[in-house]
Amino acid sequence: MEPIRTVVIASTLAMRAGLRALLESDPAIEVVAEAADLSDPAALIGDIDVLAAAGAPSLSDVVAERLASQDNLVALVVMTDEPESAGYLPGLTLRAWGLLPLDASAEELIAAVRATHEGLVACPPALLQNMLPDPLPPDGEDGDELDELTEREVEVLILLAQGLANKQIAGELGISEHTVKFHVSSIYGKLGANNRAEAVRIGARSGLIPL
Repeated sequence: MEPIRTVVIASTLAMRAGLRALLESDPAIEVVAEAADLSDPAALIGDIDVLAAAGAPSLSDVVAERLASQDNLVALVVMTDEPESAGYLPGLTLRAWGLLPLDASAEELIAAVRATHEGLVACPPALLQNMLPDPLPPDGEDGDELDELTEREVEVLILLAQGLANKQIAGELGISEHTVKFHVSSIYGKLGANNRAEAVRIGARSGLIPL
């Protein structure tokens, strides 16, 4: 079995060394590079599988485009005690993403790296709720009701939450990319969302996306 090729990202050498030590305690993970931030060229070298970051790395449009343009989509695992600072994660084009507290154990970090490598979102429900602003009002209180999504639209929304691009969603569901775009447009309209990140946040808050 091929090792999970991982890049560790942290602002200081000590933090990068700590991340490397935690990850390399698992023989299935190979740390192939270190970087201070996602903008560092070393963050996206060659054929890598997972980016593991201590602290939510800064994200520019250029970095987002670099992540989306990778032939082999990477997963991104962020360790932070300020989950709102990583609120961009659901909107990125990634293989999958993970969010953990800074004091996560080696076992939790390794599990997140393994899960995201398999295309699964890894995030404790409490952290996920903290990164989703403006929760929906409880049933019976004032607030516009969401139009009901079809079964297919829910499937598309779940795949959007996993960071899959339209082409990948088409492959997963056995439909055309044009049909995926139609479903995404319908999801935006029904949820009142302007983009992928908003749709995922609203879907998670309303229980459409399983945690």
